[in-house]
Amino acid sequence: MSWTGDLLFAVSAVFAIGGAVGTISLRSPLRAAMALLVTIIAICGIFLTLQAQLLAALQLLVYAGAIVVLFVFVIMLFGPGAYHAASDRGLLVRTGAFAMASIGMFGMAALLVSHTAPWVAIAQCETGAECGQFGGVAGLGGAIYTQGMVPFELVSITLLVAVIGAIAVAGGRTSQEIEEARVRRKLQLAEEARLREEAERLSAEVSAHGGH
Repeated sequence: MSWTGDLLFAVSAVFAIGGAVGTISLRSPLRAAMALLVTIIAICGIFLTLQAQLLAALQLLVYAGAIVVLFVFVIMLFGPGAYHAASDRGLLVRTGAFAMASIGMFGMAALLVSHTAPWVAIAQCETGAECGQFGGVAGLGGAIYTQGMVPFELVSITLLVAVIGAIAVAGGRTSQEIEEARVRRKLQLAEEARLREEAERLSAEVSAHGGH
């Protein structure tokens, strides 16, 4: 990798770490979502240093173009202030979470530093992302549908179950719920009719006393 690739990797790594820290530490949900967007874009830069253009494009399209936008829509729907009370944690809980995250991070860093596997040269793609190299369309498709066929199908089944569960939860109401809604509607109409009658009676009494 050339010095430009090293520079891109270093800048992307710094922004990825900074964005990840901001995502879990910022109190404002909207700012946390923007920090997540920075992390996703930085990961795209890391993919580019690996000559994985297709993965970088998918990262932008799926995560930056769909997931983060969905997060922002949900945050704006409920309002950013609705999440402040839930994120108010005690000092002990935050200190423990920071300690556990630090232990895990330094543990993974120690494993990576002590790893002595040789560097693997990645073949350059002369014809663009359509060649069979690592990160190309053919290479990624071959990896998913050959070595990763079973995990890919398991993920598909998991997403299908999640969609079916969401449809079941948000589906039609039961007969008992429909009857309860009908009763509540009748009570509401009766209350509105009583209020109208009361207003008409008061208006008639005021008119009978000459408007006084």
